[in-house]
Amino acid sequence: MSTLTDLLNLNLSDSTDKIIAEYIWIGGSGMDLRSKAKTLPGLVADPVKLPKWNYDGSSTGQAPGEDSEVILYPQAIFKDPFRRGNNILVMCDAYTPAGEPIPTNKRFDAAKIFSHPDVVAEEPWYGIEQEYTLLRKDVKWPLGWPVGGYPGPQGPYYCGVGADKAFGRDIVDSHYKACLYAGINISGINGEVMPGQWEFQVGPAVGISSGDQVWVARYILERITEIAGVVLSFDPKPIQGDWNGAGAHTNYSTKSMRNNGGIDVIKKAIEKLGLRHKEHIAAYGEGNERRLTGRHETADINTFSWGVANRGASIRVGRDTEKDGKGYFEDRRPASNMDPYVVTSMIAETTILWKP
Repeated sequence: MSTLTDLLNLNLSDSTDKIIAEYIWIGGSGMDLRSKAKTLPGLVADPVKLPKWNYDGSSTGQAPGEDSEVILYPQAIFKDPFRRGNNILVMCDAYTPAGEPIPTNKRFDAAKIFSHPDVVAEEPWYGIEQEYTLLRKDVKWPLGWPVGGYPGPQGPYYCGVGADKAFGRDIVDSHYKACLYAGINISGINGEVMPGQWEFQVGPAVGISSGDQVWVARYILERITEIAGVVLSFDPKPIQGDWNGAGAHTNYSTKSMRNNGGIDVIKKAIEKLGLRHKEHIAAYGEGNERRLTGRHETADINTFSWGVANRGASIRVGRDTEKDGKGYFEDRRPASNMDPYVVTSMIAETTILWKP
């Protein structure tokens, strides 16, 4: 008699050419990920060749009940680390039946910016440091913390090792390997300053693919925490008080910045970001004012600043970039719940296209 595990691990390629495609999209809150599965007659490698699909937008806060159909357009394909074999994950964006992007479709405008000839020529690279917090399902309190109480103060937990310092490493490592299997350019993981908080990095990725990869990495993490019975939080300040918040530091460079003399291009880009500080803050995630206080390795939300190796600044330039005279910089303002389509495209728009 087969067990559930046996059935879940069935290799479909032994008996059929058909595959399962898990279509993924972003729900009405802008942070809730949704997905459903579709059987396809065979392997598909190009998202353009995948069929469009639809869903009930009235159940996701994206359409009224009397006109509820929302259409999914496949945009990026990844290998499925859960079903494995030839099965795939498909990142989609959402449109009305008439072909108009729905209001919560942030990918559409981002793709327009990334397809602009001036942006294409600069080949923008992104590396996004996604922080998150693991919470106990029953009490919504960080993993490893005493229920209703607090652990020892911050200090030993950042990149810490040991049962009293690292909580949830099995989830983190499972996610790391699953992302690599899926084809996401995940470049590392580490334990964060607050216990129960972790980080993964995605990149370098070029243009719109950065947003696609971060969203699918988030989806995979949601699925893994679902299996583990743990709640995943992207709240930028999950615990008030003397505890670090959670961000999504965004590392960025253009071809001109990576070439000799690029430090001057970097400084001009930072100057432009400073001129649009309020607009960027408004788009960098909800609740960010609870995180950007000027404490816990952040700059104050109302003040723009930059510095070399300064983790208390809005923008940090690395020592190697300063020494080499070229490279990249890090925008430390985005919150952990930011939309990577919005943040990456806005940085490109401000630094490449915008003329003050």
